[in-house]
Amino acid sequence: MKINKKDILRLLENLLNDDKLKSFFEADPIKNINVFGDEVVIDLIINNPTLQARKKIDQQIQQLIHKQINSEIKVKINFEYKSLKKENLIKGNPIEGIKSIIAISSGKGGVGKSTLTANLSVSLSKMGFKVGVLDADIYGPSIPTMLDVEGSRPLSTNVDGKSKMKPIENYGVKILSIGFFTKPDQAVIWRGPMATKALNQMIFDAAWGDLDFLMIDLPPGTGDIHLSIVQSLPLTGSVVVSTPQNVALDAAKKGIAMFRQENIKVPVLGIIENMSYFTPNELPKNKYYIFGKSGAKNLSEDMNVPFLGEIPIEQSIRESGDFGSPASLQDKTSVSSAFELVTKKMLNELIKRNKNLPPTEVVRITSMSGCSAINN
Repeated sequence: MKINKKDILRLLENLLNDDKLKSFFEADPIKNINVFGDEVVIDLIINNPTLQARKKIDQQIQQLIHKQINSEIKVKINFEYKSLKKENLIKGNPIEGIKSIIAISSGKGGVGKSTLTANLSVSLSKMGFKVGVLDADIYGPSIPTMLDVEGSRPLSTNVDGKSKMKPIENYGVKILSIGFFTKPDQAVIWRGPMATKALNQMIFDAAWGDLDFLMIDLPPGTGDIHLSIVQSLPLTGSVVVSTPQNVALDAAKKGIAMFRQENIKVPVLGIIENMSYFTPNELPKNKYYIFGKSGAKNLSEDMNVPFLGEIPIEQSIRESGDFGSPASLQDKTSVSSAFELVTKKMLNELIKRNKNLPPTEVVRITSMSGCSAINN
């Protein structure tokens, strides 16, 4: 079988100019074409690194070559990712020593986002990971209470001749929060720029040391703090927390949509359904779906986002949060097992994300007409 390299090139050029595939490439996407007997090896430069995009392109090229030239040809396609808009993005400002930065988000308040942040962090610590938590909920910090460090004050420490904040540590987790710098009855009444400045100080003027994970507890909604985070840090991924009822799910959709914005593109590792069901002690086999059944699971399917699991309504979860002893500290209880399972699923999705996607870039954000806007 004789394969003409020019025929392959002609087919590829016509295909890659098709409107359905054109968005995946810019000029000169064909890097190389090699023919070895009955095998064709094609090297392509692609600007969309997702597995879905690669599969789509691979499938269409295979079908075209087999249909137009010869069905016996073996086709191998190697993809090289290249960001074609890098000049318009600010390169990430990674924090030295921190491997993964994960934002925990919720579309609305009251769904248990901070509870999940505290328990996921402790679960990771129990698994042997080095973990830090940044409480970015500037206007309603609750991490100090949930991790039993309320009233603590970070000390300064010298790092390479520079004075840095030393995070408070408990349960094997390093913690920084605006709550360390305000009185319990003091309201934080700041405009966006002031909140952003305080947040950046806690991020970059802190001696985090070596961490496997920095978990960021975001405020509810989609606002200035969220934009400041994606502007300041190359987030590895995000996790969205919701309860099963429609009002929470509608808000969770917006949270997912925010991370998927064209110029944010923070991978959503998954969605967690909190307060999923209630099981009374006297009826351990019964589940009562007080707020509705499988709402977050259905949302995950609709939006093609991994479902990380369910956390039940348990009095012990509420009590442990109020008393600063996260439920995931418990040994071999149904609650600690639920948090452990969700944590493991998050780790699995993180492994997939790191295998299939390039590092997240930081975006450039400007203010236009009183609203935050994201540049292309």
